[in-house]
Amino acid sequence: MFIAKSILPALALPALALAGLALPAFADPLPSWNDGAAKTAIIDFVESVTDPASEQFVPEADRIATFDNDGTLWAEQPLYFQGLYALDVLKAKAETDPSILDSDALKAAAAGDVDGVMAGGMEGLLSVLNVSHSGMTVEDFQDDAAAWVSTATHPTKGMTYADMTYQPMLELLGYLRDEGFSTYIVSGGGVHFIRAISEDAYGIPPQQVVGTEGNTKYEELDGKPVLMKHGGVSFIDDKDGKPVGIDRHIGKRPIFVAGNSDGDFAMLEYAFAGEGPHFGLIVHHTDADREFAYDRDSHVGALDRGLDEAAARGWLLVDMKNDWARVWSGGQ
Repeated sequence: MFIAKSILPALALPALALAGLALPAFADPLPSWNDGAAKTAIIDFVESVTDPASEQFVPEADRIATFDNDGTLWAEQPLYFQGLYALDVLKAKAETDPSILDSDALKAAAAGDVDGVMAGGMEGLLSVLNVSHSGMTVEDFQDDAAAWVSTATHPTKGMTYADMTYQPMLELLGYLRDEGFSTYIVSGGGVHFIRAISEDAYGIPPQQVVGTEGNTKYEELDGKPVLMKHGGVSFIDDKDGKPVGIDRHIGKRPIFVAGNSDGDFAMLEYAFAGEGPHFGLIVHHTDADREFAYDRDSHVGALDRGLDEAAARGWLLVDMKNDWARVWSGGQ
């Protein structure tokens, strides 16, 4: 049946009004964030830099977002998860060869004494990493790390470490990518450890992970060329090292930076020294019931200077307890 084009609008509008499903519905890009100033600020920034008509518009090639990992994308208490992995590996190695336990920190690590390890400071922690992260190929190390993250359980939460990523931050990563951002991890954690889990956990491919680097050498093993891990540290991607790592591996200043501790201060400061619009976000751990509550005096993830200066520098301080409707990707 022929219907004059002139009457189509008159017929269509009542039909659309009656069938609400025919009208476009826009999904909330951050459903695990409570409505409020933090969520609004993030969405307003993203909309402003992705709208070609906006004075704040940024081309896709320059939409670089960098995220710290420990305490920003997943939990970090009572110790960085890579450190807890190292304790498990060291304990297994010591059962085979007790002679490797030649320091107080190593003995504490083999006994699962986190406080004893931390009493040795950074030197003690590095000694644990040196023994547990050496003498294997990069591929074997990453396979083992990925399996551990998926099967080992947290000492107090009882969840696997894979389930302890933050659902609100996963949504933020996805939202940014949907809006043309390239998302990177820039972490003080070991680059091989994070690359082992980054794609499955965060949708971030290994080549977009910047981290602390150990001594790795090209060798031949059973007639096959491999990269072997030899312990030690050749580059620390933390504090002032983060801008250096960004320059080495990304080559552009980020316009969106997320962290949680003073270890991320230099990365935030570096981003805001560039031209154009920028967004800085600090996850403040305020939720003792669902996660953990800590800031200034924590032995990991200490937030002191950032807590004092965030407002004056225009950085968003995210209150985990009040701004997040949900915490864990694997549960509430």
